[in-house]
Amino acid sequence: MAKTILTHSGSFQADDIFAVAILVLVIGEAKVVRTREKDQIVTADYVVDVGMVYDPAKNRFDHHQPGGAGERPNGIPYASCGLVWKKFGETLTGGKEEMELIDTILMQPLDAHDNGVAIADYRFANVRAYSIIDFLYSFLPSLHESEEDLYRIFMELVIIAKELLTREIAKVKSLIIGEAKVREALETSPDKRILILLEELPWKRVLSDKPEVMFVVYPRNDGRWGLRAVQDTGYISRRPLPVAWAGKIDKDLQEITGVPDAIFCHRALFTAVAGTKEGAMALAEIALNT
Repeated sequence: MAKTILTHSGSFQADDIFAVAILVLVIGEAKVVRTREKDQIVTADYVVDVGMVYDPAKNRFDHHQPGGAGERPNGIPYASCGLVWKKFGETLTGGKEEMELIDTILMQPLDAHDNGVAIADYRFANVRAYSIIDFLYSFLPSLHESEEDLYRIFMELVIIAKELLTREIAKVKSLIIGEAKVREALETSPDKRILILLEELPWKRVLSDKPEVMFVVYPRNDGRWGLRAVQDTGYISRRPLPVAWAGKIDKDLQEITGVPDAIFCHRALFTAVAGTKEGAMALAEIALNT
């Protein structure tokens, strides 16, 4: 007999959508019920975002009760999706590191939003990043849609959330493997200022606490070689590429640099492209010594 996952009826949020999606991924086939009826809340196998109880041993995952349901060491309080992830994330991902990464990438922003905690400072008035939360909220029903319409829309969004979670888990597993390769490459690099990778790997987190690294040279999936300036925060490079290269391509860039297969330099001076590994390395050396 299929287990019952219960959440509240009425309007939905990203929190309850993802909480249900996590549980469906963990337990497989399940009956999803949206209600606020107390007798159904008591008998359901899993209850999220309703019921005023947080008891992971009994699979009750609400955070609306007085005192909430706790917070992380960084101060971000738990909402229902984070509580469900806290119990089942390691089982779903297969590892604690993977679980914690997904919590940081996805669950903490969702929980912060649901609890009314701001995690970003916006530089431009009335302009902010469009997030997965905004995407899900775009499906909130119009005034003329019924509770049956709400249930259908909610379940369609649960499917999307499941697919996103599955993809993020796969990416995190790949990230952990790739970062190990980056650390190995850095250990064996003769010049720590220029990290040379023999495949395209996720290097940004690894280099965040390695201030000596200025540039990364790597193969692109189009057969060319890339050069990237390492950036600490936002788009501020530790060492920008030479100003004279800005926006130059092909022959113009080749004449300025003396690198015969130089192809492109971004006008923001954080990345350049060459035809070969040797060309990208030459650009890095010039940039380092300019």
